[in-house]
Amino acid sequence: MAERGGVRAVLLAGGEGRRMGPLGTGRLKPLVPYGGVCRLIDFSLANARASGLGEVLLLSQYEERRLMDDLHQVWNGAPGFRVHFGPYDDAYRAAGDALPHELPERTWPAERGTADALIRKAGHVFGGDREQVLVLHADHVYRFDYGPLIKEHRASGAALTIAYQRIERRWVHLFGMVRFDRAGRLTEFVEKPAEPTSDLVFAAFCVFDAAVLHRYLEKLDGTDWQHDISRDVIPAMLAGGEDIRGHEVVGHWEDIGTVERYHRAHLMLAAGGPRAGLPVERMPRTVRPEVDRGWVADSLGVVASLVPADLVNEGRVEHSVLFPGVRVGEGARVRRSVLLPGATVRPGQDIDSAVVLENGHVQRVEDTAAVTEGTRT
Repeated sequence: MAERGGVRAVLLAGGEGRRMGPLGTGRLKPLVPYGGVCRLIDFSLANARASGLGEVLLLSQYEERRLMDDLHQVWNGAPGFRVHFGPYDDAYRAAGDALPHELPERTWPAERGTADALIRKAGHVFGGDREQVLVLHADHVYRFDYGPLIKEHRASGAALTIAYQRIERRWVHLFGMVRFDRAGRLTEFVEKPAEPTSDLVFAAFCVFDAAVLHRYLEKLDGTDWQHDISRDVIPAMLAGGEDIRGHEVVGHWEDIGTVERYHRAHLMLAAGGPRAGLPVERMPRTVRPEVDRGWVADSLGVVASLVPADLVNEGRVEHSVLFPGVRVGEGARVRRSVLLPGATVRPGQDIDSAVVLENGHVQRVEDTAAVTEGTRT
């Protein structure tokens, strides 16, 4: 379990989901449903709670009210853990289990990027007894105890400790490549390198010395920068000679950046076995938690699929992942697909390699079998 004192956990959740196509249209990317049981943002929050961190500060840039209302209802009802909403937090605390009628008028500049959000809300990030800042993102699928990472960071006295994972080198160009010397210090950090020279990539979460992070953010503010942790802050610290260490992530970690990766990850879940990725039992349960889910090998028109107990199926479902509330009409066939909460498949409809949205819209996914970069185990 992570020691709470001195650590400020922040969750960067600014995505609009533009690369997700219709799946992301009208929907905040952090709230994209995942795995038949939860949403993308729930993984980092579940990890923080399980690591003994009592609070996570939300740093959001896009439609803050929608995201805060959702997280307040889903995560802030039980004692011992809550999502903090920065300058809006008092209004949510005063509302209790309800939602606030009004929020304070914005008196601070809008953030332009993930790192910029740390500056604009510095009063909620730094100060007091904050010795470390744990930075998390809202679109990664993994279960992880942050405690050993924080403990290792403190023991080393480093300015920054980044989580990394080893992958096949042919996919490194899609991520932030890292290299370390024999002493375990970071020597190279390249975002999406054209010709990778390492098989190690940044796993998009890390722990900073709070004072060092604050200093570099102030140094970058006002310059021609991209307001990004990976593209600006970490490279600046590396160029400045700071002591940066690595902490290896062993096990499943997945970056859900496109609908193709989203679709392929669900096909792996439906496949079951050692290549299925993160087992559904280890996922947070935030979407209709009262409904049981299970993997069905072959029974009552369902073959090798992850399905909810409330499924109404009058057709055939194969190698797919279905959320609660789904209805499959008479004579319909669903293959290699993801059906979101409440989706309905019309009688006789034939769906293959697609994501079916709540309103029944079918988003087809091309050549998913060739998309192998998004999942690492």
